[in-house]
Amino acid sequence: MRNLILILAALIASMSFVEAQTTNKKEEKAKSRKERKAERARADSLLFEQAKFSIENKSFVLEANRIMLKRGTTSNVSPTTNFVMVNNDKATVQVSFNVAVSGSNGLGGVTVDGNLSDFKTKEDKKGNLTVDFNVLGSGVSAKVTISLPKGSNTATLSVLPTFNSNRLTLYGQVVPLSQSSVFKGRSLF
Repeated sequence: MRNLILILAALIASMSFVEAQTTNKKEEKAKSRKERKAERARADSLLFEQAKFSIENKSFVLEANRIMLKRGTTSNVSPTTNFVMVNNDKATVQVSFNVAVSGSNGLGGVTVDGNLSDFKTKEDKKGNLTVDFNVLGSGVSAKVTISLPKGSNTATLSVLPTFNSNRLTLYGQVVPLSQSSVFKGRSLF
């Protein structure tokens, strides 16, 4: 009987030891998950500040990975060939779809260059940044609006042509012009 009691006591002690180890592993996993989330938030915040700085200096590129057309049709696209670039007082809008036809820019889409005007940035109470400007050129006349939420460099950009209602919305990352990896096709005119 005494041996049975000792065996039961040892079994109960070992079960509570295993349970304590399992609880510690769960706590470590939750802690590391929180640490990873906090580190990701810090990195995203730095990317936001970098994007904000490059926007304020008019030297940025929105590299789009998704495009939505006028009637809501959405397409995933390559960020190297789909972008809006601002360099001082010049702007370039390029869209290129993955099609067999080369298009006017040689990449299956359209590239238009223009002059930048009415460049305005506005930051709301939450820290979200909105940028409005016009692009005027021989191939384009459009109002562009960029919405950059605080804490991220992922933005939404809307291109609204002045002479028609063929709205184009681009979704992607805002990066400084010096860090951009876009490939510009042949421009109209």
